[in-house]
Amino acid sequence: MQGVLTGFAVIAVVIGIGYVLGRRGHLGDEGRTVLTRLAFNVATPALLFTTLAGADLSVIFSRRLLVTAAGTASAAALFITVGLVRRWGTGQITIGALCSSYVNAGNLGIPIAVYVLGDASLVAPVLLFQQIVVTPLALTILDLNRPGEPRPLFQRLTTPLRNPMAVGSLSGVLVAATGWTVPSPALEPLTLIGNMSVPAVLLAFGISLRGSGIPARGDSRSAIVLSATLKTTVQPLIAWSIGAGVFHLQGAALLDVVVTSALPAAQNLYTYASQYRVGEQLARESILLSTVASIPVLITVAALLG
Repeated sequence: MQGVLTGFAVIAVVIGIGYVLGRRGHLGDEGRTVLTRLAFNVATPALLFTTLAGADLSVIFSRRLLVTAAGTASAAALFITVGLVRRWGTGQITIGALCSSYVNAGNLGIPIAVYVLGDASLVAPVLLFQQIVVTPLALTILDLNRPGEPRPLFQRLTTPLRNPMAVGSLSGVLVAATGWTVPSPALEPLTLIGNMSVPAVLLAFGISLRGSGIPARGDSRSAIVLSATLKTTVQPLIAWSIGAGVFHLQGAALLDVVVTSALPAAQNLYTYASQYRVGEQLARESILLSTVASIPVLITVAALLG
């Protein structure tokens, strides 16, 4: 329980600071936009590279990752199905599917893994899966559906290679796969820049809350409630069902996959929505609702399976 509360407290303080900055206008009218662009184009790609460059890629083939991947795909598929029936549009559906399944494995998952699971490395599989598979796929879909004239086929096919988030992730994986050690003079500046990612994302999210009303109101209400429900309840239930029933996980292994799946939607999803100017309300309010709702869920999971 201490790990859950500690992780949420850290995030809440930084988001609160962002909200105060937004209310008082200390960063000006473009403060949120600048922080979002900084995180998307510079800081987060650097963080992804430095994180994945030293990762153990063998975790990709673990049973725990298979459970996590199945839970992620199932939750996203449920939102996509409803979105297609309701005709919410490709961009809105993509953001909603991410909010329904993409867990906050970094700035919240790591402290919870330390205090609840006893090992920070246990979030590595989901972190790798999300950054190697989910992020490039989702951002490619958003890129290809930008408004404007259709682009040449070559540009459409090479979209992932021109996205800074995907480039950071794939470059890190390439370094890890080759076993090359990045020299310190090159790695340390990237590490320093990458350390700006989480604060920038959380501050931008806090600024975005300025002037917003009660969550889940307006045209996006159904999508917001659906994505938050899928994220906080359905995805961990799917992970528990598959982990226990299919892969016969027990004890700490089962606790790991269920706790990981019960983490709320990641704050950087709002960065994606802002960057592509689609589903911003959906991302902001779904993240907020899932973050609040996941507190009792995580405490219950830790009590029942711990």
